[in-house]
Amino acid sequence: MTPMVDVRAAHKMFGDLHVLRGVDLVVQPGEVCVVLGPSGSGKSTLLRCLNELEQLTGGSVRIDGELLGYREDEAGTLHRLHPSDIAKQRSRIGMVFQRFHLFPHMTALENVMEAQIQVLKRSKAQAKAKSVELLERVGLGDRMDHYPAQLSGGQQQRVAIARALAMDPELMLFDEPTSALDPELVGEVLAVMKDLAAGGMTMVVVTHEIGFAREVADHVVFMDEGVVVEEGPAAQVIDGPTQDRTRDFLAHVL
Repeated sequence: MTPMVDVRAAHKMFGDLHVLRGVDLVVQPGEVCVVLGPSGSGKSTLLRCLNELEQLTGGSVRIDGELLGYREDEAGTLHRLHPSDIAKQRSRIGMVFQRFHLFPHMTALENVMEAQIQVLKRSKAQAKAKSVELLERVGLGDRMDHYPAQLSGGQQQRVAIARALAMDPELMLFDEPTSALDPELVGEVLAVMKDLAAGGMTMVVVTHEIGFAREVADHVVFMDEGVVVEEGPAAQVIDGPTQDRTRDFLAHVL
């Protein structure tokens, strides 16, 4: 089976700061991979490298077998792709951020429609039908005509999830999607993510929600200081970690 995500020896430098230090990661189709770790461990940077929001300093990322950001010639030399080709690759990957990044002057429905029309070139009628279906799926069928300022944080994040799903992604990336929410709103976003997981969506999730990881993740990765310290099934990593750094982290967050 071709992995949906195949990261090999990923390095990322920001000036003199070595954020990723040779990370390997494999996620199979239909898997939910949860990445845990303290702030500054490289989790979010890794996620941003999975859809070319950040360009690796070294190593490679393949999505469903396709090299991300480059083409490789017969001699094995890598050539940077044209930005339009990278954009096509990225369109297969949905991403949900800590902050919702909704257009404030557009309704929930219009926010979900916009990229479908501009990027996928769907007709307005097609985009609207898809958007209505997705907003109903995330429990916002009665909020489609509301503007972001009229929605709670949890509702805005669910609009953002619907917007990402509208692009028909093969892979969904979540960068701490509940960290900006009031505690009572976290559950409604996690419920949507659990529904996606149950439907077979391949997901890589950076989060501190240990309960979500324990319940939903097929694969848990613990990162610290730019390296993968420990990985395996959720029950193994969360309930029976073998590394001291993993145990110390979990002792603080549980």
